[in-house]
Amino acid sequence: MTDALSGTGPLRGPVLLAAFEGWNDAGSAATQALVHLHEVWGAEQVDELDPEEYHDFQVNRPMVGPGKDGRREITWPTTSVALAGRPSTGEHVVLVHGIEPSMRWRRYSSELLDIAERLGVTTVVTLGALLADVPHTRPIPVTATSDDPSLQATLGLDANTYEGPTGIVGVLQAEAQRRGMSALSIWSAVPHYVAHPPSPKATLALLVRIEELLGEAVPLGELPEDSEAWQHGVDELAAEDAEIAEYVAQLEEAKDTAELPEATGEAIAREFERYLRRRDTGPGAAT
Repeated sequence: MTDALSGTGPLRGPVLLAAFEGWNDAGSAATQALVHLHEVWGAEQVDELDPEEYHDFQVNRPMVGPGKDGRREITWPTTSVALAGRPSTGEHVVLVHGIEPSMRWRRYSSELLDIAERLGVTTVVTLGALLADVPHTRPIPVTATSDDPSLQATLGLDANTYEGPTGIVGVLQAEAQRRGMSALSIWSAVPHYVAHPPSPKATLALLVRIEELLGEAVPLGELPEDSEAWQHGVDELAAEDAEIAEYVAQLEEAKDTAELPEATGEAIAREFERYLRRRDTGPGAAT
């Protein structure tokens, strides 16, 4: 379905969505978004990478505990590859969930993309979350960027202008582009004064942006309620600390001043498009 209101269309074809625990995953927001998609789309694991090649087990230690049969077993910090289908079209969505590797990033990225190519992937979408000076009381900022001018034009993405240290998401994106795949990156901001996971409001913001890019309604389950509860909890903590409360008020003022033009026709059109998509795929939708 083309978004005639905003002038952009959804991302079509087999897509890979990837998120990695660690440096790229403030508040665990990105990996929790991927876990949510895995659950609501009924994804099934189809492959994994051998952790022996990529992880320092003194940094990311294996975990021991009871297995499904009750026997104690060791779980290694591997990278899993799962396959799901978009509910509306059945097109493949590949979900990659792992921990940022300790070594051999180029080989790691190459092995992942070899798997992606075998599964027919044409577009790689990396998810990330970063700590930022944003207030928890306002909508979580989400940026979607790409180095591909055609994607920028088609999906209304920003050009990627970041310069500085990068994580595995940046390396994977660059390798995907080198292979001729389309590539884009979605990042949510997490208030730095509440960095401890989970961060359901940032996870929710990522999922909403994924909805827009894929043109696919994502069942959100209890995430909206979890997001509200998280915000109320932070409100209570801020109320107990005058310095934090003053700092949050300053962030709110700066945010509101910077985003006065946000209530534009384009923003309203995007929200109306989401409403229509959810109505068409809700429990009472016609079949």
